[in-house]
Amino acid sequence: MEKKIEQLRQEAAQAIKNVAGTLTDLNDVRVKYLGKKGELTALLRGLGQLNADDRPRVGQIVNEARQQLEQLIAEKNQELKSKEMDARLANERIDVTLPGRQTNHGHIHPLTLTLMEIKDIFMRMGFSVEEGPEIETDYFNFEALNLPKDHPARDMQDSFYITEDILMRSQTSPVQARTMQAHEPNSPIRMIAPGRVYRRDDYDATHSPMFTQVEGMVIDKDISFADLKGTLEDFLRQIFSKDVKVRLRPSFFPFTEPSTEVDISCVMCKCQGCRVCKGTGWLEILGAGMIHPNVLKMSGYDPAKVRGFAFGLGIERITMLKYGIDDLRLFYDNDTRLLDQF
Repeated sequence: MEKKIEQLRQEAAQAIKNVAGTLTDLNDVRVKYLGKKGELTALLRGLGQLNADDRPRVGQIVNEARQQLEQLIAEKNQELKSKEMDARLANERIDVTLPGRQTNHGHIHPLTLTLMEIKDIFMRMGFSVEEGPEIETDYFNFEALNLPKDHPARDMQDSFYITEDILMRSQTSPVQARTMQAHEPNSPIRMIAPGRVYRRDDYDATHSPMFTQVEGMVIDKDISFADLKGTLEDFLRQIFSKDVKVRLRPSFFPFTEPSTEVDISCVMCKCQGCRVCKGTGWLEILGAGMIHPNVLKMSGYDPAKVRGFAFGLGIERITMLKYGIDDLRLFYDNDTRLLDQF
């Protein structure tokens, strides 16, 4: 029995010494000799068959062999771990002499740049920036703006209707009505409402089914058309150039009376006539007018006590003129050849 134990100890010790692979290989050797069904464990279980006088001595020999093998396994385990760490360090070594990797920085989108500039200009004039939902009710999108059910702008071919009473807003004007109704009646308001709007309108390079608007509104006592003209001239000369010329032409909008189209002298040819302005020397840039009395009444304001003006402009139109971009669809293509220029 003692010879068998010694022979098994030497065999296991050699097997442990010969392990040159991974920790898994070492564990296989441990299980073979010291596991629950291991060969040395089987000897311990066979002690019951020995004479009572021999059991303590043989048991001690088996335990000593077991302790020795466990010690050898622990040492081998540490050796293999050290080798694995050395191999990882060699494979994952960082060459600190290599040049650093350049980080690609993002760019602010040209539409966002223009919108930030517009906000900054109007905020310096004392305007607040208001926001509203892009999925709007029929009431706020049309009725509260003096657009009755039978008005042509209500045509479902022009707007993205979700139900008969819910649609994707076709303008940011609903924010004006929401702002008036959130204030005390006849209280002063000076605000702009920027945001995305949606229309079935994508038939050429200057139109898109989704675009960005900024609409503005001022309400107070003694507001006149002269205040509207002065505000817009100041804004347009800040956004384009102090030398830009501004002209107003009569127009019609259901929510303003009187209404006007606002033109600027062509920023491309300086009023000489070119392809951009179609030889006229002028560019239509926005629409505006004095707020219709019906619009004031529907939001709880008294047109006998206060007056106001409103205006609306497209961010894409402004951006195209500022940066010489000739196709509105380029703004939504995510083409880095365009975006990297900003």
